[in-house]
Amino acid sequence: MKTIAQITTNSAEQTERFAEEFASRLRGGEVLLLKGELGAGKTHFVKGLARGLGIDDVVTSPTFALHNEYHGALTLNHFDFYRVENSEEVELLGLDEMFFDRDAVAAIEWSENVADLLPANCISVQITKTGDNSRIITVKQ
Repeated sequence: MKTIAQITTNSAEQTERFAEEFASRLRGGEVLLLKGELGAGKTHFVKGLARGLGIDDVVTSPTFALHNEYHGALTLNHFDFYRVENSEEVELLGLDEMFFDRDAVAAIEWSENVADLLPANCISVQITKTGDNSRIITVKQ
């Protein structure tokens, strides 16, 4: 994978602004693998993506629902697989089919729990905490 963007942010708002700008590159069909420890800012990144896609809804983490769907210029499918023990759970619910929607963007938290279901051409978004509010965001494709 090749690094296509890297930035240091010093607040949740800056993380959201970066994601909002990044959303302008998306055309549909992209699968974003959001990586980072608990509290790294993955959901803040998705909030920015949503704004960049023209979505006005309040974006929340789908930790208990597994999936939230938002509609704007493109559909944004936000997944959180933190509680998933194996990919079979996701397959039984049919959520894996949304990874291949050409008219949507999929943003997946804890994608390692469903690695065997993911398409080959995903975009990795690594968010690394470097301080209380600072983060390094590395995007690779």
